[in-house]
Amino acid sequence: MTPPLAVGDLAPDFELSDTHGSPVRLAALRGEAVMLVFVPLAFTGRCTGEVCELSENLGDFERAGVRVLGITCDPTPAQRVWQEQEGLTFDLLSDFWPHGEVARAYGVFDAERGVAVRASFLVDAEGVVRERIVNPVTQARPLAWYRGAVGALGGR
Repeated sequence: MTPPLAVGDLAPDFELSDTHGSPVRLAALRGEAVMLVFVPLAFTGRCTGEVCELSENLGDFERAGVRVLGITCDPTPAQRVWQEQEGLTFDLLSDFWPHGEVARAYGVFDAERGVAVRASFLVDAEGVVRERIVNPVTQARPLAWYRGAVGALGGR
């Protein structure tokens, strides 16, 4: 695995499909901050817990002007069912094919397992990584980290 992007790095551009098959391109979102949330697998307990917690607290991100995008290596149809089943209120993007290409570009693809590790990158309006957390697949990211990252962005 290549090293994960560092704070201060320019976030690599990408285009992935959302749960309705519509393309979402990171470069098209310049001018607004984006929280990229890499999630190992849909429908698993820890992953579901994390995304549901983010969805329940989405207002905190919206008030700070931060758009949340979840990224998994699951295919779009599976993500759509997961999003509907859990009532997720932010976009999920499929990094299914080429498998894990975006996760690789961010240095967070676990090739042995074929999934992204639990990593989140706060990208500012100019496309620069301002905060990041990179955890092993088995370690959830605390909501407090997200709140701190978003709060720190407001001070820039």
